Amino acid sequence: MPTTKNAYLRYRVLDRCFRDRSRKYGFDDLLEAVNTALSEGNFDSSGVEVRQLRSDLQFFRSTEGFDAPLETLRDGRFNYYTYTDKKFSIKKQPISEHEATLLKSALEMLGRFEGTPHFEWLAETIPMLTQRFNLTNQSKKAMGYESNMDYTGNEFIAPLFNAIVNKRVLRVSYQPFGEDIQTLKFHPAYLKQYNNRWFVFGHNTDAPKDLKHIADIWNLALDRITSLKETPEAYRENDMDWEKDFFSDMIGVSRREGEIQEVVLRFTQAQAPYIRTKPLHSSQRPIVENEDGTITVRLMVVPNFELEQLILNFGEKVIVEQPEALRQKIKGRLSAAAENY
Repeated sequence: MPTTKNAYLRYRVLDRCFRDRSRKYGFDDLLEAVNTALSEGNFDSSGVEVRQLRSDLQFFRSTEGFDAPLETLRDGRFNYYTYTDKKFSIKKQPISEHEATLLKSALEMLGRFEGTPHFEWLAETIPMLTQRFNLTNQSKKAMGYESNMDYTGNEFIAPLFNAIVNKRVLRVSYQPFGEDIQTLKFHPAYLKQYNNRWFVFGHNTDAPKDLKHIADIWNLALDRITSLKETPEAYRENDMDWEKDFFSDMIGVSRREGEIQEVVLRFTQAQAPYIRTKPLHSSQRPIVENEDGTITVRLMVVPNFELEQLILNFGEKVIVEQPEALRQKIKGRLSAAAENY
């Protein structure tokens, strides 16, 4: 569908012209009718041009548009546009096949949250939309998603999202693994899912003195939250572009203090095809093909726990070549793992 402004008004005007049996509208007449309506409505004073009107006419006829019975007829030397079906109107037209497909996909994605606390409304909304737009002909799902509906922190996704959008401060009870419950005032700013777990980032008013320098990028795992409640305190704004400024130079969600380093990994010949088709990180440099069939991959990231886990997932099919500290750490973890067998 054309995305230019004032499209809805243009379509209404054209639809009225095509249904009008009292006069015949040629191309110039349609152009004048549309521009008059735009001018009277105080929209774009420059109106639309010939190219835009031709695009609109094509959209009316398109199966992805209104699929209208629009014909160009002749009256002597005069060409005019009209519906061959006198009863047709875009106001009576159901959604197109293309729109129905998009709506089905959207409902399928929403269905992932059905039954989750704070998303109970989906149980009524999805069937209502399915019936309203006659979407019951979809026999089976065409797409699968990784999700964990039994995840302990699911019930906090909606209230945290609402607190971020509405800029609310929360009093959070939080229990790290193996520790007592802590209470803190938290200004949530960003929700992030990684490896089927959810995390919320924001400002921790009660951060320990020795960690005040990272109070604005505090990370809470939702499955360790035991309760949360809104407070009337003023919200601390956070203008960070999280994906660009925070997550772009790391893997996962655990950001350690340290500089970005070049991580050099060498993968076996058997693993190489998978690495070629699925980059490990957006910072991945062009792959180097080695004479023995192995490949060398270079990443520019801050080494963290998730990077170590990613490397360990490849087992014997990868060797860490640089940096040396990471190489020794992976070596030590592999040796410790071998001791268990």
